[in-house]
Amino acid sequence: MNHAKCYKKGYPRPQFVREDWLLLNGEWSFAFGEEVSVGAALEGKLPRSICVPFTYETKLSGIGDETPHDTVWYARKIEKRADRRNLLHIEGADYRCTVYVNGKKAGEHEGAYARFSLDITDYLCRGENLLVIRCDDAISPLQVRGKQRWAAHNHGCHYVQMTGLWKSVWMEYADALRLESMRVTPCPNDGDVEFVLSVTHPAADVTVGYEIEYRGIAVAAGSVRADGPEQKIRVRVASDKSVDAVGISYIDWPNIYDVRFVVKKGRRVTDEVGSYFAMTDFSVRGAQFTHCMIPKYLKMVLDQGYWPESGFTPPSEEAIIRDIALTKEMGFNAVRKHEKIEDERYLYYADIMGLGVWCEMPSCYFLTEQSREKIADQWREILKQNYNHPSVIAWVCCNESWGVASLAEDERTQNFVASLYWQTKSFDARRPVIGNDGWAHTFTDLLTLHQYTQDGEKLYSMYADTEKIVQGDSHTGVQFALAKGWEYGGQPIMLSEFGGTAFKADEQGEAWGYGSAVKDSAEYLARLRSLFDAAKRMPLVGYCYTQLTDVQQEVNGLLREDRTPKVPVEEIWKINESKV
Repeated sequence: MNHAKCYKKGYPRPQFVREDWLLLNGEWSFAFGEEVSVGAALEGKLPRSICVPFTYETKLSGIGDETPHDTVWYARKIEKRADRRNLLHIEGADYRCTVYVNGKKAGEHEGAYARFSLDITDYLCRGENLLVIRCDDAISPLQVRGKQRWAAHNHGCHYVQMTGLWKSVWMEYADALRLESMRVTPCPNDGDVEFVLSVTHPAADVTVGYEIEYRGIAVAAGSVRADGPEQKIRVRVASDKSVDAVGISYIDWPNIYDVRFVVKKGRRVTDEVGSYFAMTDFSVRGAQFTHCMIPKYLKMVLDQGYWPESGFTPPSEEAIIRDIALTKEMGFNAVRKHEKIEDERYLYYADIMGLGVWCEMPSCYFLTEQSREKIADQWREILKQNYNHPSVIAWVCCNESWGVASLAEDERTQNFVASLYWQTKSFDARRPVIGNDGWAHTFTDLLTLHQYTQDGEKLYSMYADTEKIVQGDSHTGVQFALAKGWEYGGQPIMLSEFGGTAFKADEQGEAWGYGSAVKDSAEYLARLRSLFDAAKRMPLVGYCYTQLTDVQQEVNGLLREDRTPKVPVEEIWKINESKV
């Protein structure tokens, strides 16, 4: 595998890598909120133990209790690193997280799906220190929760909740003067890359140097003075604009540029950060989804990102690699990560293994004045965190009007979804943005449709021509593509959810899926061929099949929960690759 030069196994933030770090995953003291007083918890007197980063609901946590609890506590000892700033990073904590160091509140964060960081240096003393983390996570549809259930039992396509720490917790040790943020925008049509850089303490004698390599060969180097809030520089990385010279990175053919940033105060080096980028440009041009102005047909699969032993925490780095490899072996060139913001290591492996990713905002399920603000704030954090990954090829603000139920008719709700679209476009003007995936579109760059009929010919008849797609017809089961008062603007059309064929086989217990379950492998493959062939005959720029794996009670997967295929993966590859 061709890793980026900065790669470190287990490093939780693979596009912004420093040498001096410590992973805090492993055994922590733990308690449910009703088991301890606040005072005892802040002293670290917790009666249980848990394996972080797995939530208490999962087997790998060492607890495996699916009972909802509103509050959970974690505690462990850490050492202060002298003469450095001690930075605590929490990759994901569901839902409201408060950090205490030696009994004092050091900071807090709300939202399950984005990283947050705290400089805890001034709360630490020499030697051993007590780090305590409290997480509050109500079973409430008002929270941004994605596919997590909001009842004491699973229902429909919603699964066991994940409470508390569910991604890595780690320490990083750096100088007070350091690179604070980095935004990378490749410009492959010009052979350039643009960096927007900021440091913690800009000054006239502070510089940020950069060194760029492509396949081990130095292609550019230089520096910029960091005397203001941010510095924007555009760097030529190719001597001409030919594909070979630019090293364009297609969805399934990654070409990674390595880059090293060096921060200096005068001549003193204060920080070094390793990163990488790729020359990608996914956008919409007319009625086409394109990469570097070349039309690209998307063959996608919807991926919930759940594992039977660990919920939506990847059980290992190897499990991430296996999921991506299986996805590609079945002939898919991209995934729609559904109602979940994935571990950033997944995006890293998608970057270097060549797999496109739709990044989608997880839903809440009721729209209130407060939830409007929280959705917008949390989505902004997610955009910032994942922008630099070359594997991200589209952004999805809402799904199927979840949490914005009145979208089809209500003007104010339409304006809210439109505001999310424009918030995203203001942050990323290049990539396609889908306002509400599935139907009732307002502003959108792709007109996306969801349809789960199990008959291929019926599916084709519903969406045989663009006029029929745009008009919709609720009497035939075709959702209205556009919200009331909105007109079709010629956008590319995509079937972003279809299939969902239930295949229970010899599994026992509750099963949920679309349509009648098939009885054997032969019937399963026949139905898949019918549905995929119908999608390929439609006037579309791609499709997204539901779904990659079974998840708990949902048996729509091409793979079982343990990732064993229901039919040989090469048969799925043939269906994806077949011409109609």
